[in-house]
Amino acid sequence: MSLLSNQIESVLFVSGKAIEESFIREKLNAAEKAFDKAVEELKAKYSGDAGIHLLQFNKKLQFATNPSYSNEVEAVLNPIKEKELTNAMLETLAIIAYKQPVTRLEVEEIRAVDCTYSVQNLVRLGLVEVVGRKETIGKPLLFATTDDFLKRFSISDVTDLPDYETLLQKLQEISTADFSVKTVEKPMFDTVEEVPEFLEGEQVQKVEVEE
Repeated sequence: MSLLSNQIESVLFVSGKAIEESFIREKLNAAEKAFDKAVEELKAKYSGDAGIHLLQFNKKLQFATNPSYSNEVEAVLNPIKEKELTNAMLETLAIIAYKQPVTRLEVEEIRAVDCTYSVQNLVRLGLVEVVGRKETIGKPLLFATTDDFLKRFSISDVTDLPDYETLLQKLQEISTADFSVKTVEKPMFDTVEEVPEFLEGEQVQKVEVEE
């Protein structure tokens, strides 16, 4: 391990949260090539069976626990297990990841069920966020995934997403032990949105409410 690797390691350990690579490199006065090499050294050290993994996403770095040990961590630190992410939420999350930015109505057109509950809880969990409004009738909210989504599912960038079925399987495997969610008691945003402009004049399928 190089001196620079040790310095970066110390910074990330004390921070406990994601830090921009460029910011660390600037403050440590490190050349880009040397910095990248140091990061690779840390990734080799903190990977595999190690209890701590180095996450690299959106040009940021952060230490996180190895997801393989999430059951053990939860058993010690979170003995009271709440309701896990439902399949409906996972499917909604996968669609948003691929179609982002996307409106709730557009997600519902794909899933053919009301997705209000799923979207609200994904926002509450910090996996999805409002990124604006679509310039169409009613200006419905646009949703996209967050840095926390990339971090929790070990994805470097949205451009690195695997195929839909692989992503959905990955979300299901990790979420079983890594997430819990409380029931939403009241809407976090307006649940009534206008039909998107591209659907005007089209026969819109009536959707069922998801379980």
